[in-house]
Amino acid sequence: MATTDAGHSATADHSADSHGHDHDHPSYLAHHFDTPEQQFDSGKLGMWIFLVTEVLFFSGMFCAYAIYRSWRPDVFEGCSQFLNTKLGAINTGVLLFSSFTMAWAVRASQLEQHKKTAALIASTLCCAMIFLGVKAIEYSHKWTMGLLPAGLFTYDPSNPHPVGGPNYLAYICAPFAVATVGIFIWLVVSFLRGAKFQFECAKPILVVFLCFFVGVGLGTILESGGSESHGTEHAAHVEGGEHDSHAEGEHAGEGEHAAESHEQEAATEETAEAAPTEAIAGLVAPGTMVSSDNELDVIKRLAADTTNTGLQGELAARQAQNDMANGAITYHVYDDVSATVAAAEENVMRKSRAGVFFSIYYCMTGVHAIHILAGIGVLIWLLVRALRQDFNKNYFGPVDYVGLYWHLVDLIWIYLFPLMYLIR
Repeated sequence: MATTDAGHSATADHSADSHGHDHDHPSYLAHHFDTPEQQFDSGKLGMWIFLVTEVLFFSGMFCAYAIYRSWRPDVFEGCSQFLNTKLGAINTGVLLFSSFTMAWAVRASQLEQHKKTAALIASTLCCAMIFLGVKAIEYSHKWTMGLLPAGLFTYDPSNPHPVGGPNYLAYICAPFAVATVGIFIWLVVSFLRGAKFQFECAKPILVVFLCFFVGVGLGTILESGGSESHGTEHAAHVEGGEHDSHAEGEHAGEGEHAAESHEQEAATEETAEAAPTEAIAGLVAPGTMVSSDNELDVIKRLAADTTNTGLQGELAARQAQNDMANGAITYHVYDDVSATVAAAEENVMRKSRAGVFFSIYYCMTGVHAIHILAGIGVLIWLLVRALRQDFNKNYFGPVDYVGLYWHLVDLIWIYLFPLMYLIR
């Protein structure tokens, strides 16, 4: 009996050693996991479940985009002219490169290359900051023009670039400027105090925040020569008209020839307008009274020829008059969505139409930017841990999990860019 009790006690002690982690328990292994492999697999499963919820979340916004675009393609065609494709393309390239550096960081952490892991995570952070800097330029420019969500939409086609409004870019850059100054003070203080680890952390983080202003400068350069010079286009048309008038004054002889050509065109138009009547007169005997019904029948027979566009227009006009006289309402559906920004001003640049487009635009790109900010916070945490050399071949899960999240953020933008900026 004593032997049995002793054996049972030995078994219990062994169980406590193996499952209670009383001995040889690594610091990176959580107490409720038996092995590092179990901990890694559990963490990765949890991250995938989280990413599925993120996909479902963004799917709702993509569905709203698809439904509204199918309803009002003309609105999307007109409003998409205000999106700077160059800025979107630059941000796409920046995020794709950040995915590469993030994947490389995961591999470096597996190989216990601590300095390379820290450098690659810092590179990913720099790309994220450049993305936000370019986006700050894009947002501030649209806010200045009044291209806001439906409830705040104040765009005025007659004054597309109002002067004297709030400086939105300064408001966006202010938090990053304050953070940059704070990190610089931290860097100086840690250097003076001889805090080596804090100094090593402050250096890459300062570079990361300075990259935000690199993105602002890059966005400013691209925006100045971008496709959003909406008001400038109208000024160019006006200047072009004035230039033409000066040219006419300088070349009077050419103006006389132009006047003669206009007279010939006017005579041709009068002949075209009289064509239906002459055509009808040619089919009806002289002296015969032509009723409106008979005349309409004759026009229908002549309009059967596809080359006779004048009579086809006459027939369409008469049918519209008859519909209005009978109290019918005619709905015209236009499939041509090749309107320019100038045409969009009159048709779609209203709060109830363009405002809805920009509501969807800010909702999708704004939520994506929030995910970028969240990723920046987690990546800074990873950077500090990489500098502390916390990761090894048995424990690199946090880098891998954040890498999966970052790839999803990049993938969402890869869908957003063509849907918002390219499809017209």
